Amino acid sequence: MTTPSGGSNPDAYWRRPGTGDDAAADRPPATSTDNPASGYVGPPPSVPPPSGWRPPVHVQPAPPRRLPPQDMADLDVAEQRSQRVTYGFGMAAGVVLVVVVCLLCSRIIF
Repeated sequence: MTTPSGGSNPDAYWRRPGTGDDAAADRPPATSTDNPASGYVGPPPSVPPPSGWRPPVHVQPAPPRRLPPQDMADLDVAEQRSQRVTYGFGMAAGVVLVVVVCLLCSRIIF
């Protein structure tokens, strides 16, 4: 993108091309209000619904069911078991990384 040089008007870059008249270039094009086919005339008028109107309701949902009680002891046991599995995978990944680092270091040293 090039920028205009010299002491020209900073808005000259954004003028519409082909106007030919500097005074007319600063004004937007004239629009006719008596000819609605020449452009967008706006949205059609709307009538608001009567007060208190709501869409018709045909189906009433069933009331929510009661959830079964939670067994906190079983939840604690399951959480501890999953924590042991997570730690086991983490330790295995750590061992693999240590072995890989040791192999890479031994290749560099020897």
